[in-house]
Amino acid sequence: MDIKQDEVTTLHELCVDKEKLLKTVSDATVERPASVIMPMLYSEIKNHALVNIVKGLNKCTYLKEVVIPLAAKNEREFKQVKRFFRDLKIPKLIMWCNGPKVEKLLTELKSDGLNLLKYHGKGRDVWLAMGIVSINSYAIALHDADIIHYDEMIPTKLLYPIVEPELDFKFNKGYYARVNLEKKILYGRVFRLFLHPLLRAFIDNIGYESDFVRFLRSFRYPISGEFALTSDLARDVDLPGDWGIEIGIMAEMYRNVALKNICQTDLGFYEHKHQIVGAADKGLTKMTGDILKTLLRVLIEEGNLQISKERLIALRVLYVKYARESIRKYHADAHFNNLRYDRHLEESMVEKFSQQIMNAGTSYMRKPVGTRIPDWLRTLSARRKIREQLLDIVIEDNK
Repeated sequence: MDIKQDEVTTLHELCVDKEKLLKTVSDATVERPASVIMPMLYSEIKNHALVNIVKGLNKCTYLKEVVIPLAAKNEREFKQVKRFFRDLKIPKLIMWCNGPKVEKLLTELKSDGLNLLKYHGKGRDVWLAMGIVSINSYAIALHDADIIHYDEMIPTKLLYPIVEPELDFKFNKGYYARVNLEKKILYGRVFRLFLHPLLRAFIDNIGYESDFVRFLRSFRYPISGEFALTSDLARDVDLPGDWGIEIGIMAEMYRNVALKNICQTDLGFYEHKHQIVGAADKGLTKMTGDILKTLLRVLIEEGNLQISKERLIALRVLYVKYARESIRKYHADAHFNNLRYDRHLEESMVEKFSQQIMNAGTSYMRKPVGTRIPDWLRTLSARRKIREQLLDIVIEDNK
C-alpha cells in the first residue's frame, strides 16, 4: 500500500472513519462555514449522475450553501434546472451565468475598465460563483456535476483539511484512480498521455526542472476538477476562461500559498462522463491545447522559458518520446490487472495531442496576453459592491 509522502502533504485513504470525519467537519463548520460550487451545463440534468450527487449533497447538512453556476441557452432551460434541484434540501442558488441580468451587470462593469464579457466557459462561471460564495463562507469546495460514483465523502474529504482547526491547510487538491472497474478500462487520458509526459519533456526542453514543473509533478492528479480552498484565496486568483482552469488554479496556488499549507487527498475510485477525443477545437484535444497555453504562460512569467517555433518542435519530439514510454508502462500495468487496453488508440491520441503542441503553441505566440480573468480583489477595487450586486441578482432569479 502506498503511504509515500513527497513535497506536497498527501492524505491517504487508509482507514478513514467516515462517521467521525463527517462529525469533525460538521463541528468545524460552525466556526468556519463551508460551501460547495458545482459548475454545470444544462445538458447535465439528463445524466443519472446528477440524481446521485443530489442525494450525496443532502447528507452534507453542515454546508452553508451549494452554488451551481449554470450555462443555459434560455430562460426555459434555466427554469428546468431550478425545478430539477427542488430535491436538493441544502440551501442552494442556481446562478445563470450567461443570463441577461448577469450579462447586464458585466456590461456595466466594462464601463469601469474591466471587460469580462469576452470570457466564456467554465473558467468565467467558476469565477462568478467564487465571488458570491466568498462573501459568507470560510471554505469552498469545487467539483464537477458528472461524477457517477458520488457520495457525501467527496465534499467532506475536500473540506476536512481546510476547516479542521488542528491542521493549517489553505488548499486541498483531490486525486483518485481513473479506472472503471466494471468495464475494466483505464481513463485519465489527458493526464496520463498528455500532461505527465509533457512535464517531463519540459525538463529536457528547458534544461532543468523549474520550480513550477516540480510543483505540478508533486501532485498525483494536478488537473482534477476537485479541490477546496479558503475564501481569501478564492478572492485572489486569476482564472483562465477556458479548459486551462485546473492548471491555472495550480499556478495561482504555486504563487500565493506556502507549500506547507497545501495538501492533496485521496478520493478513492472515480468515474464520470468521458469527453470525446475530438478535433483541435473540441473534446480532449481542445483541452490539451488550453492546458499547454496556460503552462507556457506560467513558465514564461516565471522566467523559465523563451518560446519559439524551434522550441515547440523540440518540445513536441520530446513529448512524443515520453508519451510512448508512458504507453508502454500503462500497457504492462493494464495487462497485469486484466484491464482492457487499446494500445493503438492511445498511440493515436498521442499523435493528436502532439499536434496541439504546435497548434496551441503557435496560437499562444500570436496572442500571449489577455487569457486570464482578473482576480476578485482587482474587480472589487473597480466596483466595491459588485459581489453583493451579483448575489442580489442570483437571489432574485431563484425566487
